[in-house]
Amino acid sequence: MNLAGKTAIVTGASRGLGPYIAKTLAEKGVKIVAMARDIEGLEKTKSEIQLSGQKCNIVSIDLTKINKLENLIKNIWDDFGPIDLLINNAGIENYQHFDHLSKDAISNIISTNLRAPLELTRCILPKMINQKSGHIINISSLAGKKGVAYNSVYSASKAGLLMWSDALRQEYKNSPIDISVICPGFISEAGMFFDGNVDAPKILGTSSPQKVANAVIKALKKGSCEIIVNAGPIRPLLALGQISWKLADKITRLFGVPALSRKRISV
Repeated sequence: MNLAGKTAIVTGASRGLGPYIAKTLAEKGVKIVAMARDIEGLEKTKSEIQLSGQKCNIVSIDLTKINKLENLIKNIWDDFGPIDLLINNAGIENYQHFDHLSKDAISNIISTNLRAPLELTRCILPKMINQKSGHIINISSLAGKKGVAYNSVYSASKAGLLMWSDALRQEYKNSPIDISVICPGFISEAGMFFDGNVDAPKILGTSSPQKVANAVIKALKKGSCEIIVNAGPIRPLLALGQISWKLADKITRLFGVPALSRKRISV
């Protein structure tokens, strides 16, 4: 697939995985529309992309303002031209006992991680269908395949993103639109897990953020697909979880995942 000259929206492009995804796409000749709340982070991403001689425009937006997204997409389309790729990457989490979470904290996670991708896609998809091309890539998580204790709302949001992607892939199978989902595990060097300053269980290990960015390129080449990015033996655990949730829970405890999550609880 020749990506040169295409235009991509990348959400969450101010920090974490977003800049890696945006810069990797730009290296392939993709024009980037970088979106996030943090204007300073967006400016840094833009500067790094422009240093390589590629194009990047930035849009500062709070994705939890769902009612503003339809006009936002219209304005982006008018200002920067047709959008070929939508990378729904923005995400937040909140490690905490569920009964200690406020309703606002829950709402922010669901709005950022799930409602915003749904709304952005709802606004963009008809335009992609009309232009007879487009690819939507949703950055989910292995937390959407196996629930993570003390991060249950994040798990719920990423499971929703994963199943929504699955359904869309089936619904638009005979259309010119591709739907892909990427499920990273523990990520080193950048992102929310890295910012938590805890070590991943050795048996599961970590993957670099560049591997996630590379998975985006792989998805664009393959078309509609689901890609897991994880260093350790996660696939057997996920398969086991479909057979026996009790055994999968036990193995997850042996791997140290719940204990690790508890260490990350906000005081």
